[in-house]
Amino acid sequence: MKGSKGYMDLGTIFDEIFEAAQNFSDEFHRNFEFGGRPDGFGRRGPFDENIDYYPNYSYPPMNVYMTGNRSMIFEFALAGFDEKDISLSFQGDYMVFSAQINDDTPQERAETNRSVDESVHYFKRRLKLKDIEKQKYYVPLDKYAQDQVKAVFKNGILKVTVPPKDEPDQNDGIKIEIIKEEN
Repeated sequence: MKGSKGYMDLGTIFDEIFEAAQNFSDEFHRNFEFGGRPDGFGRRGPFDENIDYYPNYSYPPMNVYMTGNRSMIFEFALAGFDEKDISLSFQGDYMVFSAQINDDTPQERAETNRSVDESVHYFKRRLKLKDIEKQKYYVPLDKYAQDQVKAVFKNGILKVTVPPKDEPDQNDGIKIEIIKEEN
C-alpha cells in the first residue's frame, strides 16, 4: 500500500464495476437481437455453425437447425442402419433417439470377419458402425407440436422435422397465496 492513503476508495471500485456491467450490456445488445417476441422465437444472434450446441454426442454425425418458419430440423447420418432398427420418440421436453445395427447386413458381417483377420492393415479406418444408445435432444413441448413430427429416412439420412405450435403454451405458473400471520 505504498503511496496509499490506507483506505479503499469504494466510489472508484463501484465505478469500475458499473462500467464493466455497461460494457457487457452494450456487447450483449450488439450481438443479439430479440425481435420483440415474448416467446423468444424472434431471437437472432451470432450463431456459428462450427459451435457444437449439442456436444454430448459425436456419433452419428448430425445437423440441427431452425428454418424460417421456426421448425426445428434434426438430420442424422445413419449409413449402414435400417429404418426398422431406428427408434424415435418424445418423452416430455425431449426427443429420444436410438438405433441398433442389424447383424444381418453384409457390411456388419464383413466388419466382424475383418476384425478377426489380423493380416488386414488399414491405411485409413473411419467407418466403425456401432449401436446408438438413447440420446436426448431438447424440444420444448410448450413451443413445438410434437404430435405433428415428420421423420423421413432417405439415402442413409434421417431427417426429423418438428413444427412449431401455432400458439405457444402460455404458462402463467403457479400462483402462491400470501397470508398475513397474526401476532
